[in-house]
Amino acid sequence: MGTVDVPGLDPGSLSEHSVDNRDSWNADSDRYQADHGSQLAASGGLGWGVWQMPEADLRVLGEVADRDVLELGCGAAQWSIGLAKLGARPVGLDLSERQLEHARRLMDQAGVDFPLVHATAEATPLPDESFDIVFSDYGGMTFGDPYATVPEAARLLRPGGLLAFCGSTPIVQMCYPDDGEHPGDRLLRDYFSMWAFPLEGYVDYMLPYGAWIRLFLAHGFVVEDLIELRPGPDATSTYRDEADRGWCRRWPGEQIWKVRKEG
Repeated sequence: MGTVDVPGLDPGSLSEHSVDNRDSWNADSDRYQADHGSQLAASGGLGWGVWQMPEADLRVLGEVADRDVLELGCGAAQWSIGLAKLGARPVGLDLSERQLEHARRLMDQAGVDFPLVHATAEATPLPDESFDIVFSDYGGMTFGDPYATVPEAARLLRPGGLLAFCGSTPIVQMCYPDDGEHPGDRLLRDYFSMWAFPLEGYVDYMLPYGAWIRLFLAHGFVVEDLIELRPGPDATSTYRDEADRGWCRRWPGEQIWKVRKEG
């Protein structure tokens, strides 16, 4: 497959939250890349979360050379471009047409070529057991319903394959006030009812820890690690300010689940 969309997105089949997320990302992608593209470029695309903590240090994905890798919610494909340069065979998937246009532009600039798929992470057009690694960094595993994305990742992975994804934590979600953009030091939301969080045209998802673990086990995954990210004292981010950094140095604001499909 070349750098073209793989047919697979039937707009009529999208859930209501997927339509909202697609439309919002199409509207916001230019601004997003203008605001954050420089930070993503500085890490070579290979950094996790809003603080771009290096994959070279965390070693979440392990050896990627000669591996078939699917990025769920690739955006402008900075991660997949970086992995291609390391010898992986990536496929980038995104719900937003505009984000995929940015991905094509950056791929051309980087001189790499791999398939881009216009689809939802909840139901991809890709074959069973076709990937060694499925991963997401605030992508499809954040903006898709986990009760759809986790079984879909299990279907796509070969036995022994890795699912890894980075997103926010239950604790930071519980500390956001309804009318604020920064977490505070008080629990304001219920823990046990966590699932969908609609906000400003987007819907993202978070589960309690026990619900994540039960979901993984139900679909044949073994939990290898839960990495709670802590930025350094001098870390900078185009996504967050110094107050957020101070918060995230006291409490985990981001996490990476690392689970493996049983062989």
